[in-house]
Amino acid sequence: MAYPKPVLGFLGIGLMGEPMVLRLLSLGHRVHAWNFVAGRTSRIEEAGATIHADAASVARAADIVLMCVLDTDAVENSVFGPGGVAEAGAPSKVLVDMSTTQPDRSREMALRLRAGTGMGWVDAPVSGGPPAAAAGRLAIMAGGTDADVAHVRPVMDQLGQSFTHMGGEGAGQLTKLVNQVIVCTNFAVLAEALSFAERAGIDAARVPEALAGGYADTPMLRHFYPRMLRRDFAPAGYARQVLKDLDMVQSVAKELKAPMPMTSQAATLYRFAVARGLAEMDAVSVFSLFEKE
Repeated sequence: MAYPKPVLGFLGIGLMGEPMVLRLLSLGHRVHAWNFVAGRTSRIEEAGATIHADAASVARAADIVLMCVLDTDAVENSVFGPGGVAEAGAPSKVLVDMSTTQPDRSREMALRLRAGTGMGWVDAPVSGGPPAAAAGRLAIMAGGTDADVAHVRPVMDQLGQSFTHMGGEGAGQLTKLVNQVIVCTNFAVLAEALSFAERAGIDAARVPEALAGGYADTPMLRHFYPRMLRRDFAPAGYARQVLKDLDMVQSVAKELKAPMPMTSQAATLYRFAVARGLAEMDAVSVFSLFEKE
């Protein structure tokens, strides 16, 4: 059964935001958009999005405002800074933050926005990368009230193959950190495995084929290992973002007194990668640390 399409806003037209907006437009949604850095909105404007000068004007025009920006500070500035969402917040509206941010600050901002404007907040970070965003196959993990999550679910179901309500505000961000522990440490493991295979003199290109169906057979092995093999480091994400997320995991883990030895090792590798000038390269560029001199 069709549901009345809400008017959508979208803040942050980057590697993830652009394909999400294009998908929503292709499904018949009206989308109002804003990006902090000018010059990134031409594709979505050509596809039918209405471009605004600030986040507040997007929020005035939209029933549900989606956001996917760089980091926690960018979220706070987009919501509470000059021309931010809070200037146009209302009890009938919900903000969905799809960025990856610090869970405690996400909870604080959700409470602050609700207290000041009555506007709801769902933290809904995603996993799957730009191809999944374009195809509506993202994994989306959500934190928020039952009512707010139910309100935005029809839209989220069009962007993700799963939209899982994990608890109150901040629970989505905590779940994303679990995701990052698994994904980001595996980038380092895949790099190490490929380096070992090449140095051992076996046909490294056939490793995914040889391991197919076994316990080592994973989507990451099938997708990212071949990119490392080709030295294809063009960004579908950024090494600097991986380091940011791993540092965030370690900060939360310190508060929880949770041991994170593998995460610590992966963070060290990405710190080296960023120091070597790979910050704007894809996460798979960590493999270059294992290359023979």
